[in-house]
Amino acid sequence: MSPRQECAGLRADRVSWSVSGRRILDEVSLECGPGTVTGVIGPNGSGKTTLLRVLAGLRRPTSGSVEIGNDDLHRLNARERARLVALVEQGATTDLELRVRDVIGLGRTPHGSRWRTGMDARDEVVVATAMDAADVAHLADRPWQSLSGGERQRTHLARALAQQPRILLLDEPTNHLDLQHQLDFLGRVRRLALTTVAALHDLELAAAFCDRLVVIQDGRLVASGPVAEVLTTPMIAGVYGVDAAVGAHPVHPRPHVRWNGVISAEC
Repeated sequence: MSPRQECAGLRADRVSWSVSGRRILDEVSLECGPGTVTGVIGPNGSGKTTLLRVLAGLRRPTSGSVEIGNDDLHRLNARERARLVALVEQGATTDLELRVRDVIGLGRTPHGSRWRTGMDARDEVVVATAMDAADVAHLADRPWQSLSGGERQRTHLARALAQQPRILLLDEPTNHLDLQHQLDFLGRVRRLALTTVAALHDLELAAAFCDRLVVIQDGRLVASGPVAEVLTTPMIAGVYGVDAAVGAHPVHPRPHVRWNGVISAEC
């Protein structure tokens, strides 16, 4: 991993966020220890993306607070926040004609001075190390527009790592990736030992790569804790409306979900 600050813990205390009088998040709390991976799960429209944007400082909560280490995130300016938190959003793209190296170099913006243009020698080292960590060094001179979905996602990861954040936020990072690239991407994230919060749809991937899970439904916190405690048959039935059996994985020391079918409204 590139030279950076030590990873820090993340704490959200009763965070709410409303728009046009509608409450999208309703007093959601979570706590992530340094170096852990926390999965945020829940149905479509439950508020996962909104929560990540609040945790990134892109949306100020209507009430509640977000702390990274000893810092109140929403009391910091945009540059200070970008040195603490990096967000990889789903489907992020650009129409600009950029090389992969240029896209990753954008991650150094929070660390430059307003008077400096381009990157200095230290920036080049950080970018090169981030490219190695995300396995995109061989793509450095490729045009951004020529990349596959998996290559773009790894490039976004490298851009985020070039920020040298203390917290890494990922919004549906495995969307549009095939199984091999899903496993590769999340495996790389896991090996970073960086405090990470990832919104995920796939419960099997969440079980395989996360230390803790946070379950959100209709903007409210349903459950939070270690994976084995949160990922249960009653939770899946209540939140997803699916009958599932949760047991030990046959190979890995992780829970395994077997789907039995959708729960009928008549049941």
